[in-house]
Parts: sequence; structure tokens; C-alpha cells
Amino acid sequence: MNTIIQNILVIAAIAFAILFLVKKFLWKKPPSKKSCGGDDGCGCH
Repeated sequence: MNTIIQNILVIAAIAFAILFLVKKFLWKKPPSKKSCGGDDGCGCH
């Protein structure tokens, strides 16, 4: 019984780690439409 629970926890931890890495490194966000170039009033120029 304990081995089943341990296996479920290990699989869940590995899945969480893989999802974290995919989200951090592979899942690119689209570039923001509010870039800081030009006269858009962002205050950085």
C-alpha cells in the first residue's frame, strides 16, 4: 500500500517538475503589443 502512494507522489512530483520546466523555458509568450519604443507614454524614454 505504501509503495503505491509513494509511486503516485513520485510521478506527481516529476510531472510538476516537467511542466514547470516546459512553462519556463519552452512556452514563449507572444511579444507585448505595448513595446517601449516610440511615443506610447510608457515613460522609459
